[in-house]
Amino acid sequence: MDKSIIIVGAGIAGLSAGCYARMNGYRTTIFEMHDIPGGLCTGWKRHGYTIDGCIHWLVGSRPGTGLRQVWDEIGALHGQTVVDHEEFVRIEAPDGRTLVIYTDVDRFEQHLLELSPRDRKPIAELTRVVRKMAHFDMPTERAPELLSFGDRMRALPALLRILPLFVKYGKTTLKQFAQRFSDPFLREALGSFYNLDGFPFIAMAATLGWMNTKNAGYPIGGSREFAESVARRYVDLGGEVRYGARVTQIIVERDRAVGVRLENGEECRGDWVISAADGHATIYQMLAGQYIDDELRAVHARLKPFDPLVHIAVGVARNLSAEPHNVVRQLKEPVTVAGRSQQQLGIRHFCYDRTLAPEGKSVITGMLRSDYDYWKALGAGSERYLAEKQAILNWFIDRLDERFSGIRDSIEMTDVATPLTFERYTGNWRGSFEGWQITTDTLTMRMNKTLPGLGGFFMIGQWVNPGGGLPPAAADGKFVIQLLCDADSKAFRAKGAQGTYSTS
Repeated sequence: MDKSIIIVGAGIAGLSAGCYARMNGYRTTIFEMHDIPGGLCTGWKRHGYTIDGCIHWLVGSRPGTGLRQVWDEIGALHGQTVVDHEEFVRIEAPDGRTLVIYTDVDRFEQHLLELSPRDRKPIAELTRVVRKMAHFDMPTERAPELLSFGDRMRALPALLRILPLFVKYGKTTLKQFAQRFSDPFLREALGSFYNLDGFPFIAMAATLGWMNTKNAGYPIGGSREFAESVARRYVDLGGEVRYGARVTQIIVERDRAVGVRLENGEECRGDWVISAADGHATIYQMLAGQYIDDELRAVHARLKPFDPLVHIAVGVARNLSAEPHNVVRQLKEPVTVAGRSQQQLGIRHFCYDRTLAPEGKSVITGMLRSDYDYWKALGAGSERYLAEKQAILNWFIDRLDERFSGIRDSIEMTDVATPLTFERYTGNWRGSFEGWQITTDTLTMRMNKTLPGLGGFFMIGQWVNPGGGLPPAAADGKFVIQLLCDADSKAFRAKGAQGTYSTS
């Protein structure tokens, strides 16, 4: 009889693992606490509008890349149209100056030179790195733990093309690189538009490089359709998802994971257990902190989760298609909103995806870095909590009205999600919107998918991949089943949605 796998969490990592497990003959059941798939890759409906909570661009959208093969194998982009934007983002200063980060690197370079001819040298350096990083294809063929000497030799030519960039810039933050510009506006705009402390310059260059080669587009339908497409692929392969089934304990016998216990007391057994759920809950709650050593504790103490967000959305009876879809507005003075000092506000509309709003109308969203303890102290659902949500919404609408005159009179729908909302629906530790934050220290960091002293168990997803994101989550699903096949002495195979097989 085929061996069975229990997977905790129907986010992209869990669904990917389920797809590859079914391709390799394992019986699988995914247990998901929510009533829809996707985890943090999600969208929700309000009064005829769909609010997208995740995908703004998707690395691996271009056919012929390694990641696109993974997306095809798990059915993520099956039948979906991909939009490649001309602009990544516009950064607008209070004095009216505007930096447009074009996705075409030649156009971006010319624009920078027009804004600051005296910065020709750092502009040339920036765009040179972007062009080189465009050819970096994330390794997705084989799990790093299983790479042979021959595998490494075959990958060497591609590695040598980008290795000098990692050596030269791997420890350079985006803010540090931006200091090379003499123009104050460019220095501030380039250094802060990701708004993350320690964010690596080379990660920004890679993103722009992928966009330049149309390998980081947006799939029409957004995050909800993307996740549901993967879930359909998994079910079509014969997998089972049990929604509304919160796992509270991973059952261990003789230091081997043998199943899970649900919130209702039900026990389900399997030959292997894979947790694609929140890492903190997995280690410290489902496993009661029994399988962690000093080394792992030190890693967890050193790493910093992504700050939680307040996600604001409004639906407006106005077509904003003629406006730039992604704008960062620098504020005249820092202002405390959502428990944090805010110096800028990102505003995004989704008119390029007409599936998200009624005809002639638009969804506008904004995200603010926030503080979990601030919201926890208010208490979910309390009068203070609701009043703070309303105050943030009012502030956001005021800022929108400054950018789009009179738009407050067109608002038909409003929605505010706090860190406690993220925690409630996804279980993500302290309401973080991803896992461990990407920094120059974690850029190339690898973490084990196993826990010390525990057999029959793997952990995958954003809590073992610093930087998070959908591509590592999907690749992890493939890699963990390769590891499992290797442990079971069976050949691994992957079948694309169109019937193409790949074997490793």
